[in-house]
Amino acid sequence: MDPTDPSDLTILYRGPLASCDYDCPYCPFAKRRDSTAQLRADRAALERFVAWARGPHEHRLSVLFTPWGEGLTRSWYRRALVELSHEPRIGRVAIQTNLSCRTDWLAHADVDTVALWCTFHPGQTPYERFLDRTRRLSDLGIRFSVGVVGLPEHLDHARRLRADLPSHVYLWINAAEGHTYTDEQAAEWTTLDPLFPYSRRPHRSAGLPCRTGRSVISVDGEGTVRRCHFVRTELGNLYDGSYRSALAPRPCPLTACDCHIGYVHLETLPLYDVFAGGVLERVPHPESLPPRPLLPMATG
Repeated sequence: MDPTDPSDLTILYRGPLASCDYDCPYCPFAKRRDSTAQLRADRAALERFVAWARGPHEHRLSVLFTPWGEGLTRSWYRRALVELSHEPRIGRVAIQTNLSCRTDWLAHADVDTVALWCTFHPGQTPYERFLDRTRRLSDLGIRFSVGVVGLPEHLDHARRLRADLPSHVYLWINAAEGHTYTDEQAAEWTTLDPLFPYSRRPHRSAGLPCRTGRSVISVDGEGTVRRCHFVRTELGNLYDGSYRSALAPRPCPLTACDCHIGYVHLETLPLYDVFAGGVLERVPHPESLPPRPLLPMATG
């Protein structure tokens, strides 16, 4: 899909689901449990969104599900990915996941459209179980990336993953929130992920052009449309069509952007070229990764 084409629209969908089966100490939603009523509300909200995405509208869509919790342990998220992957006007449908669920259901999806953004959380699942699930994804022909939060205690796990994953599978490293990296520490992570310098520090974004609000939007369970997850200003509602008139180029109103799903859309960064064809699932273009670690980036 072409981000300059006004009919192409990328949607980051985040419904009310906030429950997760993991207990990561760096996550505020660890081991949180949604009530039965909350799960029903999340399911109804997702089914409403899927019905809209499959229905008549003027857009060619790309969709990334970014639930606070773990979506793929819920049947309605698995079903949504399969159904949307077969829609001719959807170019990509992807989800962020800890890969704790089974993977056989992906055999029913269109492998040219569906993709996974997988995170390995050391201490939450056996290493071999996680690695085996990545092998099954490869066997099914599913596009996916794998990543780790860049905490010091995760470094050896990340090195092991890089050694065990096929060379074509991108291993990304997210800078840990609130963590400062020395140049020496950053170099260690950059050896594993040549793009780590983009994650190392927040990017100055105030007043800079960003694709969010024009060709990229955030949608919540009520259908409220915002430019991204990090700017609370509402642009309208997806289901009554009121968002359409608000789609326009606009500068970022925040001081900085420190999350990949935000700064990847900054027009001042080259990441749409780096991830050409794989922006949502965080899969770089095969020819875009540098042959050696990048130098630490100045971010303003």
